[in-house]
Amino acid sequence: MIKVSVMYPSGKDAKFDIGYYTGTHMPLVQARLGAALKKIAVEEGLAGGAPGAPPPYAAFGHLYFDSVEAFQAAFGPHANEIMGDLPNFTNIQPTIQISAVKL
Repeated sequence: MIKVSVMYPSGKDAKFDIGYYTGTHMPLVQARLGAALKKIAVEEGLAGGAPGAPPPYAAFGHLYFDSVEAFQAAFGPHANEIMGDLPNFTNIQPTIQISAVKL
């Protein structure tokens, strides 16, 4: 299994609408990626490691697939629509990482 993590770094002028992300964007992603998408998870940053420190990330979105190829086949045809929705909930340029789930 692989996990596609979409990470939204925090910053001084960063804006992120978690309500839109969880209520509209992620359901759109689920609908477009279909059965290839095995599960999703969303995390909202609350704090950094030190007391009173801000979170280094505003949010994470995690998408799970059987393989990189399954992700690419499902995402490719809908990439423009999914990525085109980002301005509706954030001004942050996300960082994306694909990882092998080991445990």
